[in-house]
Amino acid sequence: MSNKTFLNILIGGFFILVVGFLIRINQDSSGSNISINQNPKLVVGIVVDQMRYQYLTKYWDHFSDNGFKKLIGKGFNAKSNHYGYAQTSTGPGHTTVATGTYPRIHGIIGNSWFDKKSKKSIYCVDDDNYNTVGSSTNRGKKSPVNLLTSTLSDENRIATNFKGKTIGVAIKDRGSILSSGHTANAAYWFDSEEGSFITSTFYVDELPSWAKEFNDSRAVDQYLKPWDTYYDISTYTESGPDNNNYESNFRGEESPVFPHNFKIKNSKTGEPYYWELASTPYGNSLVADFSIKAIEGENLGKDNYTDFLLIDFSSTDYVGHQFGANSKEVQDTFIRLDLEIERLLNYFDKNIGKDEYTLFLTADHGATNAPGFLKDNKIPTNYFYYNQWEKHIESTLKNLFGRTDIIVGSSNQQLFLNHELIDKLGLDLNEVKSSIIKKLQSFPGIEDVYSSEQILNISDDHYIRLIRNGFNTKLSGDLMYTMMPNWTYYRKGSTHGTRFDHDTHVPLILYGNGINQGSISRRTDVIDIAPTIAAVLGINSPSSSTGEVIYEAIDD
Repeated sequence: MSNKTFLNILIGGFFILVVGFLIRINQDSSGSNISINQNPKLVVGIVVDQMRYQYLTKYWDHFSDNGFKKLIGKGFNAKSNHYGYAQTSTGPGHTTVATGTYPRIHGIIGNSWFDKKSKKSIYCVDDDNYNTVGSSTNRGKKSPVNLLTSTLSDENRIATNFKGKTIGVAIKDRGSILSSGHTANAAYWFDSEEGSFITSTFYVDELPSWAKEFNDSRAVDQYLKPWDTYYDISTYTESGPDNNNYESNFRGEESPVFPHNFKIKNSKTGEPYYWELASTPYGNSLVADFSIKAIEGENLGKDNYTDFLLIDFSSTDYVGHQFGANSKEVQDTFIRLDLEIERLLNYFDKNIGKDEYTLFLTADHGATNAPGFLKDNKIPTNYFYYNQWEKHIESTLKNLFGRTDIIVGSSNQQLFLNHELIDKLGLDLNEVKSSIIKKLQSFPGIEDVYSSEQILNISDDHYIRLIRNGFNTKLSGDLMYTMMPNWTYYRKGSTHGTRFDHDTHVPLILYGNGINQGSISRRTDVIDIAPTIAAVLGINSPSSSTGEVIYEAIDD
């Protein structure tokens, strides 16, 4: 081999080694910069009580550029987001958002339900083992005692070795407690008797100084004032007339029209009267005020551990129940809520950082229209008279068994049989169920009556699946009845709690760190929220989560 050939081989080999070394360095460098999760300083979860998706489109032209429009324009909008179960109410809704699974798994099957063991109705967050912190009332004897699974914020607490904080804020106790889970640093809600935010000894033994200062400042008193529309009422053309027969008055009012001069002080004692605040947009403003104080007082979003702030805007529900989905009061409440969203976003941008937080916004359920409004506009609507239904059940039991105590309780359109008595009488349980079902199905407005076995075994029916997803075998009843479409209890204002689209279709907006800009129209489920945020954070989904990641929304 010539010296020239040897030199060429040597140079070539050296060149290969250099190139390989550079590639290795580049690979090592790239590997060190790889991130498989986002690490926002703060996750903000907003649940709006009784919000149809349609409210976004219906009131769009009245919204500011920096509230809902900013979230949708710069975030991700799931346009066809639904609850995948039938019992659409506040307690199950908040818990489903937080756990990523249905009531049949997480155990919150209603706001209240008949308890098989104690043979009485129980409230979803009542717990006599704990006491009130922040007032002299008993309204703080609460905890997540009935919640059977972990929540998203629980998993974040575990993942950060409990260095990431969780704070919940709401008017309603169940909204705050069930969103926040078992490991929250605190969940706060409004005691309307004393006009203060309170919590439970389940979380803390005394209010932190910032919460005491907020209560002592009586900031709440600024909202004891008449409620008039934010914009000229003549521009609220998306809603029905202000004076109609579908609404309920505030106490002391002759008619349910703007401006609303609700009762502000006790006429005998002169003490401030806080009961009505929740039924005005001012309740949402109060929640936003306290949420900002919580961020400051707890130093949320100030270190490298992701914190959670879970906010429930409850006043939209109270206003909806009182005035109805087509009312000017509901419209004004959502216009004002949009401004509260803008205020919060501006605060987050300035104090947490524009790219330092991740936010999701959804609702715990939708809403029906007021029954009278539907009837007057030729929508087929019929009234279901519950008192007559109860009498029909009693007469059925007397005719079949000669006694009425075969059924010991009812809740959430479920009937609970007296199993001990049925055994004592030597009756066959399945025959008892079958005979009752045949008789009850004849009542006007009843679509179907199902046994628990039918609910668990029928698989090819959409509505049965919704019922089954809310049916917990240990907690739910032996029989369940459903009403025909557009049959409803007589009432003014709107309600919810059915398996139909107006109650299941709710917003879902994702925004901020780790979230793509865009939208989808394919059907998503509320149980998808928790695993999607978990994927952003790179943490475990809640322990019994059954949802799927909305992959289109993730910034990979």
